[in-house]
Order: sequence, then structure tokens, then C-alpha cells
Amino acid sequence: MTDQRDKAPARTRRQAGIAAVVLGAVVVAVAAFTTPWRALPPGAPQVAPDPARDFSAAEIARSQAFDAATSVPSYLSFGLTILFAGLLVATPLGAKVLGRLKGPWWLRVVLGVLLLTVLVEVVRWPLGMWFEVRLRDFGLSTQDWAGWSGDRLKNIAVRVVLLSIMIVALVGLARRFRRWWVPAAVGAAALTVAASFVYPVVFEPLFNDFRPMPPSPLRTSLLAMAERDGVPVEDVLVADASRRTTALNAYVSGFGATRRIVVYDTLLKAPEREVELVVAHELGHAKYNDVLNGTLIGALGAAFGAALLFAFFPLVRRRARVTAITEPLAVGAVMGLMSLATVLSGPAQNVVSRHVEARADAHALDLTRDPATFVSMQKRLATTNISDLAPDAVEYVLYSSHPTAPQRIAMARSWALLNGVPEP
Repeated sequence: MTDQRDKAPARTRRQAGIAAVVLGAVVVAVAAFTTPWRALPPGAPQVAPDPARDFSAAEIARSQAFDAATSVPSYLSFGLTILFAGLLVATPLGAKVLGRLKGPWWLRVVLGVLLLTVLVEVVRWPLGMWFEVRLRDFGLSTQDWAGWSGDRLKNIAVRVVLLSIMIVALVGLARRFRRWWVPAAVGAAALTVAASFVYPVVFEPLFNDFRPMPPSPLRTSLLAMAERDGVPVEDVLVADASRRTTALNAYVSGFGATRRIVVYDTLLKAPEREVELVVAHELGHAKYNDVLNGTLIGALGAAFGAALLFAFFPLVRRRARVTAITEPLAVGAVMGLMSLATVLSGPAQNVVSRHVEARADAHALDLTRDPATFVSMQKRLATTNISDLAPDAVEYVLYSSHPTAPQRIAMARSWALLNGVPEP
């Protein structure tokens, strides 16, 4: 029964392929329309980024040393992800590993997700420890090994739960409907939207404790700034990030009436004007609905992936030695395809993210009209977090979701020249 359901006629696969093309075009169009390709108006003065202008030789050397120390474990982990995904897609590895699992089909799917995730994480664990040691060497990590292991295991558990839900739903739909890509596309989009709303409430508290910021001039200032910006905020929370890191950060979490400003407790050591500028940047994301736009693109991308999977899975099925996607043995191939899709879409997501972050920077400058403090804040963030001040082309494409600190500082100087404010 399951074999026949999976072996869809060529006409049905063509329909799914056409739908995938249309959905892919819609994803590109929505991303192009919602991405702010210019942070400043056309004709704004252009200031070139120059790390040597704002950072000492020692700070630049430290940034380069940190990059060199963390690049090897990062690249090895990245390569391992591609290798393992490729083996699951192009060889019968997944089917062989999962062939001895017993029980109802849905239980074998869940056990398959768990087993394959554990398998790759066992290999990846020493690389994570290597990276953590480097973070400690440079004073960025404050965790002990118990805390580090606990966070890593919680991350793995969250990933297993979400993947299990997705793949159980996929296999269940494939077992029930011949054109399973239609309900799968709708379900994948709905799950993406639901996860975006649920994550701040359910998953964030797994990794940090949050407490309301006590009444203070800073709290009053942040709430007043949000009100002035027209961004409703329910509360200002402080996250206990210092139990794992010395890095500085803040973000705006939730939607509508549940929106909250969240500030790392490490950031509270910075001058209040710099904290306000960090939060002003995050308010920019809320002002322009960046999370909602990203969720929409993600939902459309998930629907695109479901249609594409239906159209092309027969090609993968043969190489993975899987009879049908309705079989629990297909879990490995599906996981491999999902991993490869994540890797391949990463550079495009980074392009969009860098432009979104640049607009949030411009918003912070418009809101505070204080480029001098913006520059000092960027310097503090870059030196404390040991940001890469001049990443090479490969690292920039693969990992850089934000403009570099010199790029952000240069934009602030361009903003100052455009607005007739003294250039910092």
C-alpha cells in the first residue's frame, strides 16, 4: 500500500514541480520586496569602512587571533554537516542505520530522528568542546562543563522534537494522500508560523531566566523610547546571560501585546546611552515587522520545500535505497535533504539579514540622533564580543548575518554627514 502511494505518476510530480517553481518565485519576490536594499536614502554620502580608524592594532590583532582560533572547529563542524547530509541523501546509510528499529511507523520515525541526530552529535561534540575552550581562552565563556553540556543537550532536544513533529506529519500525510505535497506545504507553512510565535514563550525560558528590570531611570527611558517610536512594549526584562557569556546583546521578543524588550545583564555594565542605542536598533526590527517578514518568507520557503521534495524525492529514493517516503527508513534521506537545504539557503538568508540589520542601525540613528554614541557602542560591542573586523569572503558569505563593525560605523558617519550632525 505505502509503495503505491509514494510512486506518484509523472504528471503529478510535474504538477508539484510547477508549484515548487511558482512558490520559489514568490519567495524570491517577497524577499526582494521586503528587504531594505538601502539603509540610507539614495545620494547619501559614502564613508568607507576602515578598521584602523577606530580600532587599535592590539584590538585588530586580537580579533584576527580569535578568528584564527575558532575557524578550524567551525569549518570542521560545517563540513561534517555537509558530509553527513550528503551520505544520508546519496547512500543507503540512513536505511541501514534505521533498519533494525521496531514498533509502529510513527515511533520508528521519532526513533530514527533521535538516532541519526545523536549519531552526528556524538561526532560533533568534540568540535563543540574545542570551540568552547577557545571561547574560554579569550574570556567570552563563563560556563562550566556541566552548564555547557546542559545547554547543548537542550538544544539537541529542541531540534529532535521539532524535527520529529515535521517528519511524522510528513510521513503521515504521505501515507494518507497521493498528492501529499499539498497538505504538507500548508502544514509546513503553518508550523513555521506557529514556531515563530511559540518560541519566545516556550523555548527561550529553557536557556535563560528572565526577570523584570527594576524601576530605574534606564527602564523609564527604554519604555519612553519605545512609546515615542510607536512600538508597544509590555515590559523590560533582564536575561541572566552572564552565567554563560561575557558577550553583550539585547533584543525585542514577542508580538503585539506580548512584545518585550530583553536586555542581557552583561549589557547593563555599558553606559546608559549605549544601552538605549542597542535597544533602539532592536525597536527598529519591531517597527518594520522584520520578524513577521522573516516568518512569512520562512513559511513560503517551507511550502516550497514540500513541493520540491515531492517532485524530486524519487531520484533520492533510489540512491538512498528507500522504497517510499511513507517508510520510516526514509527519515535519513529527508533529514539529509533538510540539512542541505539549510546550508544552501544560508548565504541568501545572510544577504537579506545584513540589509535588515543595516536598516535597524539607521532606525536607531534616526530615533536617537546620536552617531557619536552609536560609534562608541559599536566599538564596545566589537571589542567585547571579539567580532571579526575584516572577515574573508568565504566567512562573510557563510556566517555574516550582520554588517561588520567597521561597516556599521561607516554607515553612522554617512548618516551624520547626511543629517548635518558632526561626524564622530
